Amino acid sequence: MPCERLCRKALGEPPEDPLLLFSVLYGFWVANYVVFNGDVCRDLAAQFLSLAEKQQATVPLIMGHRLMGASLLHTGDLAEGRAHYAQALALYDPAEQRPLVARFGGVDIRVAILANRSIGLWPLGYPEAALADAEQALQYARDVSQAPSLMFALLYTSITYSFCSNYAVAKALADELVALGDEKGATFWKAAGIAFQGSVLSLTGQAADAVHTITSGITAWRSMGGTVFSPWWLSCLARAYADLTRYDDAWRYIGEAMTLVETTKERWCEAEVYRMAGEIAFLSSERDTSKAEASFERALAVARQRQAKSWELRAAMSLARLWHDQGNVREARELLAPVYGWFTEGFDTRDLKEAKALLEELAA
Repeated sequence: MPCERLCRKALGEPPEDPLLLFSVLYGFWVANYVVFNGDVCRDLAAQFLSLAEKQQATVPLIMGHRLMGASLLHTGDLAEGRAHYAQALALYDPAEQRPLVARFGGVDIRVAILANRSIGLWPLGYPEAALADAEQALQYARDVSQAPSLMFALLYTSITYSFCSNYAVAKALADELVALGDEKGATFWKAAGIAFQGSVLSLTGQAADAVHTITSGITAWRSMGGTVFSPWWLSCLARAYADLTRYDDAWRYIGEAMTLVETTKERWCEAEVYRMAGEIAFLSSERDTSKAEASFERALAVARQRQAKSWELRAAMSLARLWHDQGNVREARELLAPVYGWFTEGFDTRDLKEAKALLEELAA
C-alpha cells in the first residue's frame, strides 16, 4: 500500500490539519534518509510532491521539491536534483514559510535547500556556485538563529568547502558543529560532525588522527541508526589507512563503501569511491596497475553517467598520471584536456590548479 494511502487510513480522511499528512510523509522520508534507503526516499518524495501538486499548496510544494532534490542528489541524479532545488527556491517566501519550520524537522527550508544544493553543484562542475550557496546557507542560518538550522548548515557546507579543498574552513565548520551539538545535547549532529572532522584530517594527510576520529564518528552515528554519508566517510577512512600503508584495512573499508553504495543506492560520491580504490591499488606494495586502471576507468564511467564533471576531472587526473608513468603521454593528455576545458569557473581551486599543472607537464 502506498505510504499516502496508509497515512490517510491511519489518520482518517480528511485530517482537520491540512499539513498533517505531509508531516507524516515527511517523517517517513527522514527516517529512510537517515538510514539511507535510496529507493524508498525517492518513492516517498514523489508521493509527497504528487500530493502537493494535486492540492496546489505552496508549503508542501516547496517541501516536495526539496525532498525530491535531496533524494535525487543522494542517489546520483545530480542535475535533476538541482532542478528541483531551483523550483523550491522560486516558491519560497520567508515571511510566509519560515514560521512553519517546526512542522518539518525544525530546519529552515531555505537553509536546507541552499546547503543541500551546494553539495550537488560541486560535483556538477560549478565550485563557485557551490560556495555561493554554502555561504548563503550559513549566513541565513546564523540570521535565523535556530540551532537545528545552523547545525544542518554547518554539516552540509563543511562538505562543500572540503570538496573545494578549502580545508581550513571545512575544519572550522565541523569543529563548530561538534561544539554546538555538544552544547545542545544533539548527539546525532555531533556524531556527524566528528566523522566530518575525521574526513578533513584524512584529506590533509593526518592519517593516524583521521583513523581514530572517523572511526569514533561512524561508531556514534551507527549507534543512532545513521547510515547516510557513510560511503564518503569510509572512503576517507580507507585513504587514511592507505597513507599508513595498512593496505588490508584500506581494502576492507573501501570494499565496505562500495557495498553500501550498491545496497543503499547512495551514489552521489560513487565515482570517488572507485577512484579511491584505484589509488589504493596504485599505492599498495604490490602496485597493481591493472586493478588501478580498471578502477579509474570505472570512476570515469560513473562520473560521466552522473554528469559529475568534478568527479570526472579527479578520475581523469588519476588515470592520466598512471598512463604518464607508463609512457602513454599523448593518451593521457587527450583524456584530461577536454575535461579540464569544459570548466568555466573555479580555476583557483586545488583540483583545477592540479589539472592545469598536469596538462602542462604532459605537454612538455
